[in-house]
Amino acid sequence: MHQSRKNFIVFNFFSWYIRYILKKDFSAYVFNPFEVKKQKAVLLLANHFSWWDGFLMFQLNRLVFKKEFHVLVTEEDYEKYWFLKYLGAFAAEGKGKDVVETLLYAGKLLDDPANIVLMFPQGKCYSVYIDSIAFEKGIMQVINASKKEFQIVFAANLVDHTSRKPGVYTYLSSWEAEEHTSLQLLKSEYNKHYEHSLKKQSKALV
Repeated sequence: MHQSRKNFIVFNFFSWYIRYILKKDFSAYVFNPFEVKKQKAVLLLANHFSWWDGFLMFQLNRLVFKKEFHVLVTEEDYEKYWFLKYLGAFAAEGKGKDVVETLLYAGKLLDDPANIVLMFPQGKCYSVYIDSIAFEKGIMQVINASKKEFQIVFAANLVDHTSRKPGVYTYLSSWEAEEHTSLQLLKSEYNKHYEHSLKKQSKALV
């Protein structure tokens, strides 16, 4: 498994740089007020539509959750963007057994209230204009590998071009999982949130 690495200098530089490029390239980054359960870890599930998604959620964690940031990425991205490992990224090395071990590792991270684990259920990048978000089955392995005492948070990230610079909007909601949560139920509940977010965003710009 490709693990994350800690480097105080690199982490702090990119924390500053991410704030800088978000402010430079977007007219605004807006998210709704959200109550964080400090005594619980957070599993943050977000749609994946752009190169910016991880940076947006990194910044969101800095402003809202304020936990130790971890994100599951593809091996390709882990190797292509060298700095991701210093921002909390980890990835499976190859396929098969290592994928399972990586998912188990993600689940164990959720047993520590100090952590937030970001996952993109789609597994890869899709257009922002799709109607629903697909869920890969690996997410259930992560959940089942934990003590299931964490907070599940849905994040729907949307972009609107109403000025020269686009605005980015993140809609957050917390979901209380049932004792025997299924992949289909999780997908259904996330997509209800996603659909509701789309409706709110369309009304906000009328």
